[in-house]
Amino acid sequence: MVPAGLALFLICWASLYLLDVFLKTNRFTYVWYISFLEKTGLSVSICQLRWFTTSFNRLFVRFGQCRPRFLKCWFNVGVIFGLVSMVISVFLLGLMVYNTLKKHPIEQQVLTPVMPGVNLPMHQISYYLLTLLICGILHEIGHAIAAVREQVRVNGFGIFLFAIYPGAFVDLLTEHLQVISPLRQLRIYCSGVWHNFVIVIVALFVLFAVPWILLPFYTVGSSVVITGILQKSAVSGPRGLAVGEAITSVSGCPVTSINAWHECIRKSSIDEIAGFCMPVEQMKQLDISFQSFTTAAGNVECCSNISNTHICFKYHSKASSKIHYACLPARATTDNRQICRLQSDCYNPKREHVCVYPSLDNSTRLLRVKHGRKPPLLFLGYPVDLLYSVTLSDYVPKSSLIPLNLPYVLETFSKYLISLSGALAILNVVPCYALDGQWILHAFIELTLRSTIPDHRTRGVIFSIILLFGTVLVALNIIIAMWTLFS
Repeated sequence: MVPAGLALFLICWASLYLLDVFLKTNRFTYVWYISFLEKTGLSVSICQLRWFTTSFNRLFVRFGQCRPRFLKCWFNVGVIFGLVSMVISVFLLGLMVYNTLKKHPIEQQVLTPVMPGVNLPMHQISYYLLTLLICGILHEIGHAIAAVREQVRVNGFGIFLFAIYPGAFVDLLTEHLQVISPLRQLRIYCSGVWHNFVIVIVALFVLFAVPWILLPFYTVGSSVVITGILQKSAVSGPRGLAVGEAITSVSGCPVTSINAWHECIRKSSIDEIAGFCMPVEQMKQLDISFQSFTTAAGNVECCSNISNTHICFKYHSKASSKIHYACLPARATTDNRQICRLQSDCYNPKREHVCVYPSLDNSTRLLRVKHGRKPPLLFLGYPVDLLYSVTLSDYVPKSSLIPLNLPYVLETFSKYLISLSGALAILNVVPCYALDGQWILHAFIELTLRSTIPDHRTRGVIFSIILLFGTVLVALNIIIAMWTLFS
């Protein structure tokens, strides 16, 4: 059966395409619709929507003619980057194919297809699509500015949506492009991948600078803040945790960062169950225990479901080493109590104290989570469940007006820019049909071999052989990546 999401996707695109065909063929709407498409620059085809405009041409000319010496150096560096990257990319893709054929272990794929719902979480699809669009736009802007710098006319700029994947394109006048020198062509062809690399550098800077950028608005190193709570979990509800609260400790273990939070949860899982020092007289006053019995898990229960606020505790007195059990209110027993591991930890010369331990199985723990100004949350269960019930951030807002998720958005968006823009730079520079690498290779061959091999047919054969090799190399890597993803 077709998944509901895929069915909705197909219905939407089919409806849009059929509507386009109907408006173009209907005699009452034909003139109006064609005029509308020409004015807006929109066009519809199967699973593709395009928008083309000449509105940005003046802006491209302004940028392309600004500081010509700087732009010349800028795009010359882009040429060097493009040529070096072509060699590195071919080497990496070739190494991937070689390792696959030799059945060597491959820890990281050079090319990894990104598929929503398969290896891309659906809640992060907006980051992925927005990153693709930004990388595509800045890539094409690089081509446009370089073209203006080399006196090649820019006909227009456009954005498209293919299925669910956005992108951009720039239309250059082919006649101008073909008559300029190979070096000037290289500046234009390499400018796209060069800008993708610049995006990576800028995103890396932002990623590492996030703590300093957010320092005036967030506190770091003293606690963590709750940014999300799993619905219907043990910590949700009016008496549980709330989004925006700061967690400072778990059963006495200070939580100063997300790593410290994980470490506290890990320690609480493996450490012996801790007890609480309590005066004997007070314990006997609060005790409402009934006849105790042993549960299937092997621990002793003495509350017999009397109250959901009471827990069965075990202890032994100074006079006897025999274990006794008492059904005590959990909060009154744990709040403002000294934590103990041994009976000797509760020594008090004035009043007799005992160390009362929760009567729990080996996996269950009673944890006290301090959060905000409220009384500590008493969590009874598996510590790992607490770990997966909340999402946290190291950045605690200094004001309620400051958004909780801003640090996460900045870091996640920067990581997507680094990975996707870097991948586009690596892939686009490979000498393969329909990629920038095809034209980079052609211009480079004309630049370096025209004087030594004057026959353009011979140069064309060399170009075709290298291009075919690069195309096969990319195809093999895509096949390997798809096989690895679904195998």
